[in-house]
Amino acid sequence: MTESDAPDSAAALSRPAYPSAHRSDHVDLMHGTAVADPYRWLETADDARTTEWAATQRLLIQAEREAWTTRDAFAEQVERLLGAGTVSPPYWRGDRRFITRREPGQQFSVLYVVEADGVERVLIDPMALDPSGLTTLDSWQPSKEGDRLAYQLSVGGTEESELHVMDVETGAALDGPIDRCRFSPIAWLIGGEAFYYVRRIAPELLPEPERNFHRRVYLHVVGTPTDEDNEVFGAGMTMTNYYGVSVSRDGRWLQVSSSEGTEPRNDLWVADLEEDDPRSPAFVLVQGDVDAQTSLSFARDGRVFVSTDRDAPMGRIAVTTPGDWSAEHWVDLVPEDPDAVLDDAAILDDESLEEDLLLVVRTRHGVGELSVHRSADGSFIRSVDLPGVGTLAGPVEHPTGGPLAWFVYTDHTTVPQIYQFDARTGAFEHFASPPGTVEVPKVHSRVVTYASKDGTVVRMFVVSPDETPAAPRPTVLYGYGGFGIPMSPGYSAAILAWVAAGGVWAIANLRGGGEEGEEWHRDGMLGKKQNVFDDFHAAAAFLIDEGWTTPAQLGIYGGSNGGLLVGAAITQRPDLFNAVVCVAPLLDMIRYTSSELGPTWTVEYGDPEVAEEFAWLIDYSPYHRVVECTDYPATMIAVFDNDTRTDPMHGRKMCAALQHATSGTRPILIRAEGDVGHGARSMSKSVEESADTLAFLAHWTGLR
Repeated sequence: MTESDAPDSAAALSRPAYPSAHRSDHVDLMHGTAVADPYRWLETADDARTTEWAATQRLLIQAEREAWTTRDAFAEQVERLLGAGTVSPPYWRGDRRFITRREPGQQFSVLYVVEADGVERVLIDPMALDPSGLTTLDSWQPSKEGDRLAYQLSVGGTEESELHVMDVETGAALDGPIDRCRFSPIAWLIGGEAFYYVRRIAPELLPEPERNFHRRVYLHVVGTPTDEDNEVFGAGMTMTNYYGVSVSRDGRWLQVSSSEGTEPRNDLWVADLEEDDPRSPAFVLVQGDVDAQTSLSFARDGRVFVSTDRDAPMGRIAVTTPGDWSAEHWVDLVPEDPDAVLDDAAILDDESLEEDLLLVVRTRHGVGELSVHRSADGSFIRSVDLPGVGTLAGPVEHPTGGPLAWFVYTDHTTVPQIYQFDARTGAFEHFASPPGTVEVPKVHSRVVTYASKDGTVVRMFVVSPDETPAAPRPTVLYGYGGFGIPMSPGYSAAILAWVAAGGVWAIANLRGGGEEGEEWHRDGMLGKKQNVFDDFHAAAAFLIDEGWTTPAQLGIYGGSNGGLLVGAAITQRPDLFNAVVCVAPLLDMIRYTSSELGPTWTVEYGDPEVAEEFAWLIDYSPYHRVVECTDYPATMIAVFDNDTRTDPMHGRKMCAALQHATSGTRPILIRAEGDVGHGARSMSKSVEESADTLAFLAHWTGLR
């Protein structure tokens, strides 16, 4: 495949024949504003009209797909670039360690246990459980002794996890399935006979619109009926609350965190399980009604480490002692770095060490870094050289102490690798690689800066065949910009396949993300959401002005909140690009709270039932900003039938609106996929989705 200066004009000779879609005169009056919703009927997936419309749309994209000449080549390249497989750090429990690994060609990672003598055994292989490839291992947590394993499975992409417990030694089932445990944290008590977990209230006890919510923290004794579980937390609190729960390494301290939906703050409580009955712990408030995120870590030396962004938007580490829970007792150990976000930390202690050490992981302008400090007073000792300009995840330490910690490192050209830090020698050394090998194409990765509409400086990673823009190339601009999630460098088969074919791939670190700390996040949420879109538009203009690409050669791509991002770009600046891939999006921002997990996101976007917040939402809601007789870019909206986060109705309604409104000949398509959801899927399904995405973008940006 080679690039050309512009898409082949023959690709757009005639307007596609779009399926008929009735436009109703449905109007909602909200806060004195008439809100038209002509495709309300497409919200109902099993309506006969919807199913007929969807079937015709499948024929349309199938016909369009025949013109995507690069699809097979991209599928082959993406599959090859995924061929190394994956490996995780070791998670120790006593003398046992637990790892996940995906061998080349496997559909999913497999969970293994490695015994003290080095003998390795399979614990959970999703394909052995379900050869259809529809079952995913959502999460897992060994007991503190490593003799029992709690794990969660879901089917068909629903992410509706069922919880099971097995005996690690024999593989025998001990408990489960326990339903309504969607990604529940598991907090084992000492001895492995019981654990705390989070579960939704039984649906029959709730009205239909509330059945996805109303979580509670329970204590469950392994092997007993769930109706005997003790409810220990959550009664009388907000229905959209999420709860975190953990028990300290020594089994003494229970910690419960509560946040309303996805809000960037939490309330925090602790209970002393030595003094209290675990079935009815007496909680003490650590932080309440404070606009900050805080968590506690109970060190082996008796101190309590406080990780918080309270009065420190980039994060800091403080210490206190048990009983001195409130903020006035916190003493800074590692103060805030105004230019780097605090990610994680761990203490390394061992008799072989002259002093205990504190490892601190930060992200500086989207790039990971590691530093070593004295545990006693937090004083800086040195920075640790990393393999490159990339992302560092971890540390993972041995729960009983020791001089070692493990990390995952990746960048744009490096398959995730496991590294080990040894406090005895100070060495940061390679520990484990994925089981397979892969030849990574030669690409250049660089960071550029540009000014947004209001003058804010934004960073962007550019991955390209050339170090500088020698000539305009077909380019994909990717972004997310929400929920404080950073877009850090990482290995991507799709990116590498695109650049190897001659294209450029850019990832913008937009406001709303977490690249520059919590203030950066808040500058792109609620009433400031337009900043995110402005940052994205400015990124596109920068790539054009600097000679990386042209509007005819530029495609944009985003998923989930990033789907909202590119949906806004379609309606706000359709002149800036020629193609868009919009995956699992939110697009009707007036109706987003009416389905799936929408009510948990009002703290990020705003609530359409509140007049001021309605005004924010209607101002940019992509579905409501579609204008008739506009020449819209080539658009592919991807939705997943079993998506329980963002309802596929958003994509259906937006597709119908764009097909009706567009005056141009570039196609508006919807790619609907069954038996998958918002998150994890088999490798083969991931390859197919990537192949369609890249081939569509290539076709409409001129990458041949």
